[in-house]
Amino acid sequence: MREVSDVVIIGGGPGGATTGSLIKKYMPDLSVTIIEKCRFPRDHVGESQLPLISRVLDEMGCWEKCEAANFPIKVGATYRWGSSDDLWDFNFVDPEQLNGQTRPGSYQGVRTNTAWQVDRAVYDEILLDHASELGCEVHQQTQVIRVIHDESDPDGIDHIVVSDAQGETHELRATHYIDASGNAAIIRKSMDIPLEQPATLQNVAFWDYWENAEWAVQIGTGGTRVQVLSIGSGWLWFIPLGPTRTSIGFVCPARFYKDSGKTPAEIYRWAVEQEPRVRELTKNATPRGEVEATKDWSFLSERLVGKNWMLVGECAGFADPILAGGMMLTHTCARHAAYVILELQRGKHNAKWLKHDYEQTQRRRIKQHIRFADFWYAGNGQFKDLEAHSARIAKDAGLDMNPRDAFRWLSTGGFTDDLQGAVGLGGVDLGGVKALAARFGGEDELKWEIGKFNVFELNLEDADKLPAAFLHNGSIRASLEFERDGKRLPTVGMFNIVMGVLQKKSTIYDIRDLFAKVCQKRYGDHAKLHMMLCFQCLESMVNDGWVDARFDPMLPLIDFKSYAESGNFVRNSDGLTDRIRASGG
Repeated sequence: MREVSDVVIIGGGPGGATTGSLIKKYMPDLSVTIIEKCRFPRDHVGESQLPLISRVLDEMGCWEKCEAANFPIKVGATYRWGSSDDLWDFNFVDPEQLNGQTRPGSYQGVRTNTAWQVDRAVYDEILLDHASELGCEVHQQTQVIRVIHDESDPDGIDHIVVSDAQGETHELRATHYIDASGNAAIIRKSMDIPLEQPATLQNVAFWDYWENAEWAVQIGTGGTRVQVLSIGSGWLWFIPLGPTRTSIGFVCPARFYKDSGKTPAEIYRWAVEQEPRVRELTKNATPRGEVEATKDWSFLSERLVGKNWMLVGECAGFADPILAGGMMLTHTCARHAAYVILELQRGKHNAKWLKHDYEQTQRRRIKQHIRFADFWYAGNGQFKDLEAHSARIAKDAGLDMNPRDAFRWLSTGGFTDDLQGAVGLGGVDLGGVKALAARFGGEDELKWEIGKFNVFELNLEDADKLPAAFLHNGSIRASLEFERDGKRLPTVGMFNIVMGVLQKKSTIYDIRDLFAKVCQKRYGDHAKLHMMLCFQCLESMVNDGWVDARFDPMLPLIDFKSYAESGNFVRNSDGLTDRIRASGG
C-alpha cells in the first residue's frame, strides 16, 4: 500500500470513483489512492439517475461501460402528486425518439438527454474498476480507523490510519484528502463540523428488491419510467433495475413510522399493499425478503473544505430523494472536487478562491434541492395522514401555495447551478418548474412573465462583478458573474447568448429572430432546444431583475408557450390504470 500519495480518497462509491477517475484522466502522473471499506459488488440504495450524470460519465470515459451493462433507460417518471388523483408523466425526452434505438447505444443524439436506473451493485463496481484501470490505487475491505490532525493546524490532516483486509494497519499521507465516505462522513466527523437540517420533514425509508415485477410501460428498447406515488402517509418508489430486478421503497415521516408500532418489514408490506399500481405490477413477483431501512432526511454540512481536505457527495449534504437528485449531486460534486485538485496542482488560480467557489456552489445546489423537495411535500394534497406536516412546511417557508409566490420562493437561491449556463433543477427545466408550481397551486398553467412584455433591456446597474469558476475539459476558467441583492447572473452558456442579443436588440420579435439565428449557427440540429433554453434564461433574468421589461402598446406580444416550454409534463398514458380498473383492482 502506497504510504504517500498526491490524493487519498476515502470511499469507493460513485463520489470517490468519479473524483479519482477525472484526476487521473487529466493528470495521469498524480498518484491517487482510494480506500473502500466494503468488498464490491454490494447492494446500495439510490438507483434512479438524472441525465446530467451521463455527461459526467462520458467525460470520465465510462458511459459505454455502463451502457453495456444494459441498465433500463430512464425516460422519466410517472407521478401521483399534488391535489388530485391524476397521474402525470415527466419525460426527459419525447418517448417516441427512443423508437428504433438499439442497445448498446452511444452517447449521442437523444441518449445525451436520458439517464438509467442502475443496479448499484453492478454500477458502483463498474465505476471503481474504471478508476483502477485509469491508474488509481484501489484498496477494498480497507477501513479508516483514525484521522490524525496536523499539530500545527487542527483544520489540516497530517495522515490517516487504515486497517486493510488482513487486519494490518498503515499510515497514509497525502497532499489532498477527499471524504467521499457517504453516511460514515469520516473526515467531516473527525473535524466535528456541525450539520444544518433546513427541512421540516424528517423521513425514513424502507426498501427491498423484487424479482419478476412488471414494468408499467416499455419505451423503445429497454426504456421505461420510474413510479413515484403518494399514498397518504408517505410515498412509494418503483424503480426497474433490469429485465427481472426492481427496487421498491417506501418513504414516510419518522414520527409516522414510530407511531405505527410496526416493524420495518410490517410497515413496508403494508405500504406496498396500499398502492394499486404497485400491487398490480408485483402480483407475479417475489420480494427478496430482506427489508432495509435508513433515515432519509435532508441535511447540509456547514463546511465542505479545509486546509487540505474536501467533502464530496452525501457526507457534504443530502436532499430528500423525491426528485432522485442524490446521485446527480454526488457525481457533479465529485467532478468539481477533481477540477479543484487539478487546479491546485497547477497553481494558476488562487487556492482560497477555488475552495470557496467549490463550497459555495455545492452548498447552494444542495440547499436548492432541499427547497424543491420541501415544495413538493408542501403541495401534496394526497398526504391525508401528513396534512399537519405539509401545512407546517408551507408555513415555515411563508408559502400559501399561490403559484406565482411559490415560484418566486423556489427561485430564491437560483436555478443556475445544476447545469452551468442554463436554468433548471433536478432534471426539470424552468418550464417544468413553472408547470409544477401552477399545478400545486391549483392553476392549469403559470403564465410566463416575459409573455406580458415586448421590450427588454439589460440592467446591470450597481451589480458587483465577481469571478466564477467555469469547468471544462479538466480546467477551471475564471469567468465573470454579476451579483446584486443576493441574486447571481452567470455569463456563460445560454446566459452569454441572451446577454449578447440584448446588447443588440430590445423588441421581442427582434430578440426572437436573433436567438434563432445564433442558435442555428452554434447548435445546428439542436437549435430549437437551445432557443427554448434562451427564452427560459430570459425569464429567469426578468424575475431576478437583470432585465427591465415593459409593454409598448404599439408593439405586439408573443405567446411564449410554444417557445419556452418543453412540454415534459403530460398526463399519464401507459394504460396501467385502465388495466387495473378493468380487473376490478
